[in-house]
Amino acid sequence: MNSNVEEAVRVLRKGGLILYPTDTIWGIGCDARNEDAVRRVFELKQRADSKSLVLLARDEAMIGEYVEEIPEMALQLLEVNDAPMTIIYPGARIAHPVGKSGKLGDGLAPSCVAADGTTGMRIPHASGFCMELLKAFGAPIVSTSANISGNPSPKSFDDVDAAIKAGVDHIVARECEGVSTGAASQIIKVDMDGGIKIIRG
Repeated sequence: MNSNVEEAVRVLRKGGLILYPTDTIWGIGCDARNEDAVRRVFELKQRADSKSLVLLARDEAMIGEYVEEIPEMALQLLEVNDAPMTIIYPGARIAHPVGKSGKLGDGLAPSCVAADGTTGMRIPHASGFCMELLKAFGAPIVSTSANISGNPSPKSFDDVDAAIKAGVDHIVARECEGVSTGAASQIIKVDMDGGIKIIRG
């Protein structure tokens, strides 16, 4: 395993936050199943928790583990997609406390699921690092822009606010940047009836 991937996985599994290059822009990442880690992301970004976070998934199979059913329209979009595209899926599986320990069972952290039960996921095909990271980690990873809420999204590492760099537990080496667009992904919301809505073009 790539040492950069190995260290990032170690931090994620401990509930830590990483600063990493995605297929679009530099992002803040954490285990999308870990509510405490997700809350830290909101706090670091100074962002209202009513706003949803984008998640990265390695493939359709991983997405299928965290939503009740993948709409046919979403499958068609994934098949023809050749640019970064986040799809908002209905029926997200939320992790609920299990037993006396209070630990969350299988599913996404509640803060990764919108009030209407949806969650946004993207497969970062263009980023070799992200794809390798997702394969090694084995679960969705939060991918929200590495900026203080209201400030511009960072197109490069140099654009990332010092407070963000200081607030994460691990910064992925810049050599992992690879191919990135420098712009946020398109966001499309789909429903089980085949309807689609472009949230961000």
